[in-house]
Amino acid sequence: MSLFKTEIVRRARGWIGTPYHHQASLRGVGCDCLGLVRGLWREIYGDEPEAFEPYTPDWGEVAREETLLSAARRHLVMGDPVPGGYSTPLVTGDVVVFRMRTGAIAKHAAIVSGPTSMIHAQEQYGVVEVPVGAWWQRRVAGLFSFPEHRI
Repeated sequence: MSLFKTEIVRRARGWIGTPYHHQASLRGVGCDCLGLVRGLWREIYGDEPEAFEPYTPDWGEVAREETLLSAARRHLVMGDPVPGGYSTPLVTGDVVVFRMRTGAIAKHAAIVSGPTSMIHAQEQYGVVEVPVGAWWQRRVAGLFSFPEHRI
């Protein structure tokens, strides 16, 4: 694993224990899954790559647009296509995007922290590191890397 990806995981672990708060992105104060990725982006690159519109908890069901995947494709480096789940090992330090239900739009993101673990923000628990079991594996919609950068 590259030093860059090791540093991403180290920084992501620094967010563990941050309370869940919809639309927030402040380590130790509050964040949601997108806020975790946004916060890591700021720690690595400085400013966020683009302004974002406020979103409601049900934004995915209402808009029916692949907003999260589109943003990931604009700013992250896309990994191999993932039709209906992944077949290759997750890469530590990468961003993984999930569909929470079959046929639904992708609306959850996490940082891969090991071959079978991830760090994500979860309602009621905040930022936690959890195993990536079969339930999660079936829901992978995309794998992405942060662009290489010296940190």
